[in-house]
Amino acid sequence: NNLSLWLGNLGRREEALAAIQENVGTHRELAAASPDAFRPELARSLDLLSVRLGDLGRREEALAASREAADAFRELAAARVDAFQPQLARSLTNLSVRLGSLGRQEQALAANEEAVALYRELAAARPDAFRPGLALSLTNLSAGLGELGRHEEALAAVQEAAALYRELAAARPDAFRPGLALSLNNLSLWLGNLGRREEALA
Repeated sequence: NNLSLWLGNLGRREEALAAIQENVGTHRELAAASPDAFRPELARSLDLLSVRLGDLGRREEALAASREAADAFRELAAARVDAFQPQLARSLTNLSVRLGSLGRQEQALAANEEAVALYRELAAARPDAFRPGLALSLTNLSAGLGELGRHEEALAAVQEAAALYRELAAARPDAFRPGLALSLNNLSLWLGNLGRREEALA
């Protein structure tokens, strides 16, 4: 798993994929023998496998891995919500990206809306830990709503994301200014689409 992360960070995508494929294979065997112990690790490995496949343009395979991961985390969270709700939220965000890359916008939006709802609950209880995830999922939600022509809702989502990123970037600029910049870019787009040109320019 770590090898795949480092290879991916170095742009060595084929090798990164091979490493995580080996990881998934091993965790499948372990989870078959001892599901309570190893199913969570299998689900995490599948999420990373999805990312690696997506990096190489293998979108259908990436979606299959992401869907399997989200299904596993949903079952795990049903039994132990405190332990697995954060991972379910991250997995649903990844699933929405995979669905969107294949043009399945309605399904992508549904996954993203579920992720946002989960992150709202998590951030209400532990804002320092989960506001970044909420901000990212709101940015993605805005893009999905905009692609479906729901511009007013898209604007509301990205306004909320930008407000969160402003607060996060004030405390940790190195970590969160990129997210703030992305959300401001999207905010400008949706304001422009709604004819609010002066605000879009600002």
